[in-house]
Amino acid sequence: MNAPFRCQPQNVAGENAMWYPATVTVAATDEPVSLVEAKRHVHAEDFTDDDAELALLISSARDHVEKYCNTRFARQTVAVKCDCFGDMSRLSEAPVQSVTSIVYTDTDGATQTLATSVYELRADGLESSITLKYGQSWPAIQPKSRITLTGVVGYADAPPSVKHAILLFLAGGYEMRENASADAWTTFDCLLSNHRRGV
Repeated sequence: MNAPFRCQPQNVAGENAMWYPATVTVAATDEPVSLVEAKRHVHAEDFTDDDAELALLISSARDHVEKYCNTRFARQTVAVKCDCFGDMSRLSEAPVQSVTSIVYTDTDGATQTLATSVYELRADGLESSITLKYGQSWPAIQPKSRITLTGVVGYADAPPSVKHAILLFLAGGYEMRENASADAWTTFDCLLSNHRRGV
């Protein structure tokens, strides 16, 4: 009989963690930038003809900024998979507000939900992790199975520099001017430089 699969412990920084692309299970209902703010920025306060286009640009700009920074700037629920519990030393999503569940496959092939008495979330800004509580240990998992962590991630209120960058990017799409120049891209990059992860 094969021995239970346990991955090797990761180092403190979690550089060797293996996370797979996240799936958004509950989309954001609020954007970092409101339609009112966007309309004011592009001087479209006096008419509603472009409201739908601006709403699309807001969500598109936020999506671009999130991917550029590898950080969530709107509150949403995601499910993300990893290969073993050692990967939890550095989560792939940030900021993490709460963990809904951690689901794994045990050595008998049954799906199990890890008890909250086993682990705790350490939401240290943009570098969150899941750690064992005192006296606890990770359960053995079925070889080659994946662990699924579901949690609420994202800022309740994005930093001002991020909002500014979203408005800048949005205006470029709306007016075809800011982001058309090299100077504007430099401004965009500078505004977001302190919010990027994994670069």
